Amino acid sequence: MHCPFWLSGNECSCERIRYKDKHFNETNNRDRLIGRKGGGQLLSYTVRPGDTLLRVARDFGISAASLLACNPRLTEGEPMPVGIILQIPPASDVWYTVQEGDTLQRLSELFGIEAAAVEAANRCCAPAKWVPGMLLRIPVGPPNRIVDARAEYGPNELSRDCALLADRYSTAVEARSIGESVMGKPIIAIKLGNGPRVIHANGAFHANEWITSVLLMAFVEDAARAAEMNLLLRAVDIKSLLTKVTLWIVPMVNPDGVQLVQEGLHVGHPLYAELLEMNRGSGRFSRWKANVRGVDLNDQFPAHWEEECSRRGTPGPGPRDYPGPSPLSEPEAAAMAAFTEEQQFELVLALHTQGQEIYWNYRGYEPPGSEGIAFRLGQASGYRPVYLTGSDAGYKDWFIQAYRKPGFTIEAGIGVNPLPLEQFDDMYDDIVKLLLEAMQS
Repeated sequence: MHCPFWLSGNECSCERIRYKDKHFNETNNRDRLIGRKGGGQLLSYTVRPGDTLLRVARDFGISAASLLACNPRLTEGEPMPVGIILQIPPASDVWYTVQEGDTLQRLSELFGIEAAAVEAANRCCAPAKWVPGMLLRIPVGPPNRIVDARAEYGPNELSRDCALLADRYSTAVEARSIGESVMGKPIIAIKLGNGPRVIHANGAFHANEWITSVLLMAFVEDAARAAEMNLLLRAVDIKSLLTKVTLWIVPMVNPDGVQLVQEGLHVGHPLYAELLEMNRGSGRFSRWKANVRGVDLNDQFPAHWEEECSRRGTPGPGPRDYPGPSPLSEPEAAAMAAFTEEQQFELVLALHTQGQEIYWNYRGYEPPGSEGIAFRLGQASGYRPVYLTGSDAGYKDWFIQAYRKPGFTIEAGIGVNPLPLEQFDDMYDDIVKLLLEAMQS
């Protein structure tokens, strides 16, 4: 495809300004053409697999509303067909003309931003194919931030960010795979700290609750940064705390389902026919909670599983509420059970959405003190502790029953799933305080 960032003839209406390359001394200065896109000129972009409205808007430094306005065929919330050509309105970010010898790392150092951010902003052309004269977008935004909550956060973003965080905060962050999903995606666990008390938090058991993944990843980044730089995190000495506590986080238990919700179903998917049938012929998967085999992963655990099956009454695989053919039949649930057995956590938190509630009990198996911890978590976050009945086979239920230790389901945010990213900042304020309180409980 023709790269929309190629500078030739009258294709670019950049304002030319001078920029001194910090890599050269006064006698070897060279000028670089950079500017801000102006003149109201539109670019063309061909939709690729994995693209969504928010991801394209983020990568081009524009708002989703601007992108919709320029492309009236698009519908908010609908998957974008691969191959269609979008019109991209001008952005306010810096634009830069490639010079001889430029590399991704060189531009990263030149502009003081992550190499991955430069690459993501210019996805139409890999760095190996850059040639002098090509126009690249240099994204503006929060400096040095890795985790980005401006667009859908899926398996690819998670894998990329885990690698970047482990590289930047090598003494604070450790990441490894604890298993694979149905489609072979890694189920990633991240370790913070080396303390003797080992606790756990997870997110995105349910596909359309993927916002919990980016909430947890934002916490990982903030905690790691504070620990390495000897900073307080919300008035907590996190570096000291992480000598007393080890926190294992599994941000995305259900990566296949998350991708399906965010990107929709495409013809090349290996389970295309089965998923379409399970979804009653609809191509909209925004309400999908299950994994790609139509099994609700939070109804998969051996804690009165048979009763949950009877209560649900779901005849077979589908978007939600089918507990599967047997407990732990799904690789994602089995991986979580094995990881929990391996680590012997002292406390677990399962993040879901929505309702701003904390479920802390299970059939009387919960240990003394669980209600008190729930009360303190509620005070920290503003969420309401709830004594729950009529629910079985969830991860928290199984953990409490199997280990007789405190386990909590956190219903973050409020509204209709999937919760919009506009809620992220408010939700994060609640969750960061809740996680810190759990680490200190």
